[in-house]
Amino acid sequence: MDFYTAQEITDILIKEGADINLRTVRYYTQLELVPPLELHGNKRVYTDNHLHYFRAVLTLSKTGESLASIQETLSDLSIDEIKGIAEQFSFLNSERIVQQQLHMVNEDIYITINKHLSAEVRKKVIDSVTNVLKGNNHES
Repeated sequence: MDFYTAQEITDILIKEGADINLRTVRYYTQLELVPPLELHGNKRVYTDNHLHYFRAVLTLSKTGESLASIQETLSDLSIDEIKGIAEQFSFLNSERIVQQQLHMVNEDIYITINKHLSAEVRKKVIDSVTNVLKGNNHES
């Protein structure tokens, strides 16, 4: 089992796309949304299980649940059930996916309106974007 500081937990969650900061990690710990920290030597540390709890809290908060409701929900679940909720975090992190898709669309639109492109290239780009939007992933 790995051991983490609050900053390491924050960094891991941010890399996974969470909108969280160190203060929030400490706040969730103080509210007991995650289990009490474990002693490792003379230090209190987070573990992999804490990471699952944080992911579960973030997942449930994305669905609109209040922190009080999340606390009540998680207190009745086994660690395996919490892991199951935590695994949904990446699926609910749609804001990052939308931003990536928006970026790709913006690049395509820029190309289509670029006045320096030939009419033939513009048509190919428009046809390609149209096919993608229709769900046809093969080139025409």
